[in-house]
Amino acid sequence: MPIEDAKDLLEKSPRGVLSFNGEDDYPYSIPMNYHYNRDEGKIYFHSAKVGYKVDCINKNNKACFVTFGDKELSEDGWSHYVSSTIVFGKIEIIEDRKLLLEKIKEFAIKYYPSMEEVEDAIERSINGVLFYCLNIEHISVKRVRER
Repeated sequence: MPIEDAKDLLEKSPRGVLSFNGEDDYPYSIPMNYHYNRDEGKIYFHSAKVGYKVDCINKNNKACFVTFGDKELSEDGWSHYVSSTIVFGKIEIIEDRKLLLEKIKEFAIKYYPSMEEVEDAIERSINGVLFYCLNIEHISVKRVRER
């Protein structure tokens, strides 16, 4: 599939799975909400400021992110196609307060029905949020026919 299809899938999917190198070389994967900025080539995430995920990032900032699309019925009328995008890159923690506020608004409007609700949520929780991005180094897309 064309790489533009991978980017389209990143833009429309609501969730994906972010994976890190965990303790004792075990992978650590967690479902995440996210915001993909196509122009920047970055995927934005948020979490608490402490926890195992943050420990993994601080130890090794390399990560992988996977998202997939809805099933699409194939021409035969019974099997399905499923598309997925896999992204590799390095995590960067956003420390600049002005940039953080700008990017978290872009992120939140994907999930909240209005900017008013976005701003209310940010006001209530911004001080407890770690905001970071995955700087995309490699991206691939796959479409599989399930039979």
